[in-house]
Amino acid sequence: MPDARETQLLVIGGGPGGYPAALHAADHEIKVTLVDEDPKLGGVCLNRGCIPSKALLHTAKIIHEAHQMAEYGVSFGDPKIDLEKLRAFVQQKVVGKLTGGVAQLTKGRGVEVVKGHATFTGPQTVQVTGDQPCTISFKNCIIATGSVPIIPKPWQLNDPRVMDSTAALLLPDIPKKLLVIGGGYIGLEIGSVYAALGSKVTVVEALDSILAMADRDLVSPLEKKLRAEFEAIYTSTKVAALEAKPEGIRVTFEGKDVPGELMFDRVLISVGRRPNFANLALEKAGVKQDQKGFIPVDKQRRTNVSHIQAIGDIAGEPGLAHKATAEARVAVDVLLGEPAEWSPRAIPAVIFTDPEIAWAGLTQKDAEAQNVPHEVLKFPWAASGRAVSIARTEGLTKMLIDPESKRVLGVGIVGAGAGEMIAEGVLAVEMGAVARDVMESIHPHPTLSETVMESAELAYGGATHVGKPRKVAK
Repeated sequence: MPDARETQLLVIGGGPGGYPAALHAADHEIKVTLVDEDPKLGGVCLNRGCIPSKALLHTAKIIHEAHQMAEYGVSFGDPKIDLEKLRAFVQQKVVGKLTGGVAQLTKGRGVEVVKGHATFTGPQTVQVTGDQPCTISFKNCIIATGSVPIIPKPWQLNDPRVMDSTAALLLPDIPKKLLVIGGGYIGLEIGSVYAALGSKVTVVEALDSILAMADRDLVSPLEKKLRAEFEAIYTSTKVAALEAKPEGIRVTFEGKDVPGELMFDRVLISVGRRPNFANLALEKAGVKQDQKGFIPVDKQRRTNVSHIQAIGDIAGEPGLAHKATAEARVAVDVLLGEPAEWSPRAIPAVIFTDPEIAWAGLTQKDAEAQNVPHEVLKFPWAASGRAVSIARTEGLTKMLIDPESKRVLGVGIVGAGAGEMIAEGVLAVEMGAVARDVMESIHPHPTLSETVMESAELAYGGATHVGKPRKVAK
């Protein structure tokens, strides 16, 4: 018989929502039990998502930069890829180090970690199966089980050559020809890695553009670069069929000006993720879900069952690790009796391709769709001394402001290191800053961060290095 345990707070899921929630609660002397079925804590993000993909994208960036330096008089030989050593670097020196660090943190904070799968047996009990079978009674619970990749049934061939993002990041080999189904950020990031390693990459997207959620002027520099690096990018195109053949995966396309059939060595399916509620038995706890499987929550991250909260991907879009971590603090603060609520003005999004794309707050696309009054201020990186010195002038920084108050509504950046720069935009939006606040904050020179300052200058007549465009009379 499994042993019986009791805890004040049960956290289900050890990813970027779950383990921060457990640590934050333990810091306030709450008895915490964390249940996770992965061998190592960290969830999808750390074990097979955000972290390994960024390690591989860094590798791809170095390969590209080595090629580009030939234009400036410094030549390197063609890269020699030791796939086994690269895999070991990602899994042991990157993922292994970080997961080990999380394990040490939970141990040091006194968090009880139980390895296994939790299934609700009632509103205040779960049964854990797996490595450490037990039953757990809890006073409060935070569900943080994340999400899993979607693979439509017609494409489930039970063939290892048809991969989801998890399998692709394990680098089984470097296929000569790789098809990426889905022009979202995951597909483009992984496609960029394989292209740098030597694969001929084709991307197919059902919508009329890649990265449909982002502003077109931010996507344009990236798309131009990817079309040069990839074999092809087909938009407004559907995959009608996948067929496993001894020589490869035969793919049938439907769309205008696209080949009817092509053969690929491997196929990556990257068409989205869905909330991970498998075998949770939420109904036994009385927890409701919406039609898409997400768990609806209020501003305190409470479900319809007041002592059960949900955070991260399982609780709705956007499916971002940093959103889950921020929700974790809110959820625990609520348990501590703090006047906490989830009401961010800006959740940053970053696409870690090269160039990177990042935005925070209101996008121009959303502002136009919602009829929000706004003024767009754009600073091209061709006018940035730092961008010129590192040969990355394809970038663009833009700021959306309220036309009357000049309050910053949103910031968008495309270019090298955009993900590192977007935090300033988050702070500006969250603090209700006006463009003058950003303009009068002295930025170091020469840096790419100056482009944020100079875009703000455009609100007041013209930036130092770019004049304000004349308004054309209608």
